Amino acid sequence: VPAGGAALRPCSTRVALEGINKPVVDRIIRVDHAGEFGANRIYAGQMAILGRSSVGPIIQQMWNQEKDHLKKFNELMVAYRVRPTVLLPFWNVAGFVLGEFVGLQMCKLSVLLQIVCAHVFGTTITGAGSALLGKKGAMACTVAVEESISDHYNNQIRTLVEEDPEKYKELLQVIKQFRDDEREHHDIGLEHDAEATPAYSVLKTAIQLGCKAAIFLSERI
Repeated sequence: VPAGGAALRPCSTRVALEGINKPVVDRIIRVDHAGEFGANRIYAGQMAILGRSSVGPIIQQMWNQEKDHLKKFNELMVAYRVRPTVLLPFWNVAGFVLGEFVGLQMCKLSVLLQIVCAHVFGTTITGAGSALLGKKGAMACTVAVEESISDHYNNQIRTLVEEDPEKYKELLQVIKQFRDDEREHHDIGLEHDAEATPAYSVLKTAIQLGCKAAIFLSERI
């Protein structure tokens, strides 16, 4: 059962595709799968740096929820026969390498790299890079990303409701629950002094610009 929410029914391996707006559903599931994959890489990077610190258990708790999210979108990818973004393997490898080996002297550069290496692309540089800025930096990253993703989920909810809320009932349930989880992560970040991060506004803006660019690209390719 996903933490903090009601149980979601396991998705059957096949879904009746007749009558659904396949391009819209494909775009939603593709980008959300990429986003949850990205979230897992972000928290993996943060845990690599801060796993033994006082915020380690909090980061692990949020990561566990993101693992549940990714598992569900993996099921939906199969059920709705959606291909993943072609950018997924590239950003996975690039993010892991950059995230694990970036040095402390690269912290300032990592802020700039947030613009192109944010949540949806699955880059550990966002997680580890922000963690190198300290506990507050990691929480600032969480706030920025989760705020962007919550807004993104809300846009998807509006789209599906306009299409047909009954037809997309299961997908709406998933997205609404995951949006609530992301809001919880956002609030946890604020509770742990995210706004006290040096240059918080700059960091947040950079990450959110990256999120918008990443969402745009992952929906389409």
